[in-house]
Amino acid sequence: MQKMGHLCNVIRSLKSVIVMVVVQITHAGMNILFKLLAEDGMHLRVLIAYRMLFATAFMVPLALIFGRKTRPKLTWVVMFKAFLCGLFGGTLNQNLYFESFAFTSATVAVAMSNLNPAITFVLAISVGLEKLALRTLAGKLKMAGTMVGIGGAMLFTLYRGVEIDLWSTHVNLLHHDHQQHVAPSYQQSSSRQVIGTLLCLASSLSYAIWLIIQAKMIESYPCLYSSTALICTMSFMQSIVFALCTERDWSRWKLGWNLRLLTAAYSGIVSSGLVVALIAWCIQERGPLFVSIFNPLSLLIVALAGSLVLEEELHLGSILGAALIVCGLYMVLWGKSKEMKIINQPEPSKSSQESHSQLSETATATTINNNNSGNNGSITSRGV
Repeated sequence: MQKMGHLCNVIRSLKSVIVMVVVQITHAGMNILFKLLAEDGMHLRVLIAYRMLFATAFMVPLALIFGRKTRPKLTWVVMFKAFLCGLFGGTLNQNLYFESFAFTSATVAVAMSNLNPAITFVLAISVGLEKLALRTLAGKLKMAGTMVGIGGAMLFTLYRGVEIDLWSTHVNLLHHDHQQHVAPSYQQSSSRQVIGTLLCLASSLSYAIWLIIQAKMIESYPCLYSSTALICTMSFMQSIVFALCTERDWSRWKLGWNLRLLTAAYSGIVSSGLVVALIAWCIQERGPLFVSIFNPLSLLIVALAGSLVLEEELHLGSILGAALIVCGLYMVLWGKSKEMKIINQPEPSKSSQESHSQLSETATATTINNNNSGNNGSITSRGV
């Protein structure tokens, strides 16, 4: 029974870690699907609008059903925070990120997004959501882990080395006629690479701002389903307006029973619906830095999937960078676990402190009385 109880405690402590691993797996699958559609020639702004439509249609009924009794009062301040979350976490973040797919490969785009932990760390410290605390072991581990993870992402991106041949699956999902290619990823000029990098950096900044605003929103509106539905609705309205202003050809808005419909439904229901609710829960439990530090996992998954089914080359730099990313992730998680132990350590209540002081005073008084009685006894005996 003790072993089962210990196992349950371990699983409960790892619950947020398991949730974030699932989140990164879903993000990696979405990146692969978006890359396929970008190569197929679909305008991703239209796909993002459909994605937020599916997310809103999925989350609003859940919010009405499960958040009916626990939903706090909706104020204009909460609405404004939801608008900002939809803007930075949905519209800006996704359009900037997936626009970079036209200038670079999916692996490089995901690799550049690993600057999210560093940007989130700086913003969280500046607004008081994280403490630097370099004098403590937890603070040193978080800082060192963040730096190691960033170094691994940069090594992954900038250093190639020898090519690593994995087992061949004989699958190339990007294999089609060259006339259908709109923006080839591997024959790009240096200027296109720079543009893609800048788009990825802007997307990372937008993502970090969203995590900070989301943490603030949860404090005033701690209802996961309702807050997620609000964010999806705001992002849908913004995305549809942006897509209509930039894409007037209605033939590009057709989905059909194909990969476009599957990607829109999957990315909307899973990645923008359920995943946003899971991220909000993890922010509420562990903070924004804990969420952002898991971004490198999607890089590993996309790199592996890209080499297996997209014929993307995997090099020694990718392996070394991945090892550093995992080490950095482990260091940050270690630091956060130590920090959580300190935070969750029970503090003595005022009543216990008062009772302890009363006991101390009583013991002191008893000692004084005993000493006085002993002194009186000795004086009396000498008088006899």
